[in-house]
Amino acid sequence: MECLFGITGKDYTLLAADTTSARSIVVMKGSEDKSRKLNDHTVMLFTGEPGDTVNFAEYIQRNIKLYKIRNDIDLSPKATANFTRRELADSLRSRHPYAVNMLLGGYDTKTDKPELFWVDYLGAMASLPYGAQGYGAYFCTSLMDRYHYADMDLEEGKELLRKCIQELKTRFIVNLPKFKVQVVTKDGVKEIEL
Repeated sequence: MECLFGITGKDYTLLAADTTSARSIVVMKGSEDKSRKLNDHTVMLFTGEPGDTVNFAEYIQRNIKLYKIRNDIDLSPKATANFTRRELADSLRSRHPYAVNMLLGGYDTKTDKPELFWVDYLGAMASLPYGAQGYGAYFCTSLMDRYHYADMDLEEGKELLRKCIQELKTRFIVNLPKFKVQVVTKDGVKEIEL
């Protein structure tokens, strides 16, 4: 019942995740944070089995931090996504695979471009201008396809995200009342309100 959205624009990556934690027909919690800040310019949104998601997200977050301490280099969003994909693929071939789907978004300060990566539980990865994971993908991919363009400013990106959330409220049977929205720019990660 989870939804993750990511949109890149002219100079930002906009990421949103619902805050509902549910199992079967029961809502457990309405303030679940399904995101992790991996470094100053990269955020990971995750969805999947509750134990796997938090465990895997913290594992990736700590390994990215360890890499920075050892090498004194912040990984780019692309390098972070490749590392994450490889760890997920390796776990798939072990006795304890993680059932986690992700969107990794960020801003590459070297190339001065926003980036978004879609990663699924099988270790498949794709670089996209916009994307969704979870049930939201069924409803909102066509909206993003129609209204997204490469040089969108932040207000246009926020408006597209509002349309996606409104589409979910109109068509999706499950109520997802709240989304945590973050924007990643050259200045870093910031949480915003729609």
